[in-house]
Amino acid sequence: MAFMEKPAANKLFLDDTAPLTAVIEASQSLHSHTEYIIRVQRGISMENSWQVVRRYSDFDMLNNSLQISGLSLPLPPKKLIGNMDREFIAERQKGLQNYLNYITSNHILSNYEPVKKFLDPTNYAANYTEIALQQVSMFFRSEPKFEVVEPLKDIGWRLRKRYFLMKCKNQPKEPLVLSWADMGPDKYLQDKDFQCAIKLLPSWTHPYIYRVTFATAGESSALIIRPFNEKGTLKDLIYKAKPRDPFLKKYCNPRKIQGLELQQIKTFGRQILEVLKFLHDRGFPYGHLHASNVMLEGETCRLMDLENSLLGLPSFYRSYFTQFRKINTLESIDVHCFGHLLYEMTYGRPPDSIPLDQFPPAPSMSVVSVLESILSCEACKSGMPSVSQLLQMPLFSDVALMNTEKPQFKIPTKLKEALKTAKECMEKRLAEEQKSIYQHRRLTRAQSHHGSEEEKKKRKILARKKSKRTNCESGEEQSMKCNNSNNSGSGTSSPLTSPSSPTPPSTAEHASF
Repeated sequence: MAFMEKPAANKLFLDDTAPLTAVIEASQSLHSHTEYIIRVQRGISMENSWQVVRRYSDFDMLNNSLQISGLSLPLPPKKLIGNMDREFIAERQKGLQNYLNYITSNHILSNYEPVKKFLDPTNYAANYTEIALQQVSMFFRSEPKFEVVEPLKDIGWRLRKRYFLMKCKNQPKEPLVLSWADMGPDKYLQDKDFQCAIKLLPSWTHPYIYRVTFATAGESSALIIRPFNEKGTLKDLIYKAKPRDPFLKKYCNPRKIQGLELQQIKTFGRQILEVLKFLHDRGFPYGHLHASNVMLEGETCRLMDLENSLLGLPSFYRSYFTQFRKINTLESIDVHCFGHLLYEMTYGRPPDSIPLDQFPPAPSMSVVSVLESILSCEACKSGMPSVSQLLQMPLFSDVALMNTEKPQFKIPTKLKEALKTAKECMEKRLAEEQKSIYQHRRLTRAQSHHGSEEEKKKRKILARKKSKRTNCESGEEQSMKCNNSNNSGSGTSSPLTSPSSPTPPSTAEHASF
């Protein structure tokens, strides 16, 4: 089947996970309102920055769209009278900056579409729901057996991915979910290999991989149909969430924070590690493990979204592992992401920051041992354990696997080589990004040290010492000059003589000649 071509402007394969920072540089008061000039930067490069101008009403509109998160957001309150006073505007600017800092530092909020559109209207001007509907409509022309029931609005976190509840006309009681996704910056497969890999997805089966009903791809996107599971994902179980609710509502501010039982942690962890090892052994790059990509069927975990790596989409946790140069392979990425998932299963929430020096009490010290091997400062600095090493740790080694389903996962030799090349390209881009971040961090640290109060005091002391030394040397030099000047004398002074020198004749004697 053929997909509709999108406008050229929508083919920019941005890394949507690259963090945006926003600083209000100035405010300008117009006749009836105040505008705030915001400098936005993507990543670490100052060259990749731009300005946007926003009014308070724009902030208020954004804040309204974020209320579904259930978070208490620090937007400064409205003021109808006296809102043009200079002092009030300065104070409000500080409050709005604090608000931007809060949003851009929250991992889920910062990836939310309205936030991206607010800070980067140029790159996020497209209506991805409309684009997805156009693609899906084209799909139905060639596959009339499927029918759209309704769009599943904002159930995922990706900006360029849309979901629709479907049904097959032959089996109307079995709900399906269709996902449409655009390509990403790590799409390195040639078109022929990409098409081949996408078409193979429905044929691949494994006890811990969620099955694909149908898959097809266009020149710049893919469309995948799977069974819809009303009980939801592993993340839905952890957060006690309803699968059809928007991502922000489900996971931003859970009402009850509670981890899973120890046996569930052991069983689910072992199943996930088994399928990761299987994929790595087959040479298939994954790199997209997180709790929302693990479907639950009873007490069995099944991995989803294998197409993400084929499409070159950035990982949910990319902004975390780009900070650590030792996390530089697809396997080490999967292990790092497994650490995040294990933390969520254990404590019922994501970690506040990475790396971690201490861990809260857990159902077993064997859980903490695994977490320390992945998320501790030492682990992030020295490198991740392998999947095989994790499987041998006490937390997982004694788990009995009951599922005996035989995997079917054939990859043609030519495609296997193409996947290997694509994997190497992904790792190369990651290494380059990590190197840039490391160099930027060193430079920032040096500048911060140079500008610190302690360093300023040291420089002042050194400057004073240098000044004293210079003054002392100048004084000695001046003294020597004065002595030389006194000794050389004018025309009436006597020339220097030594005891052995003859006395020069006087002027009177010269005159008698």
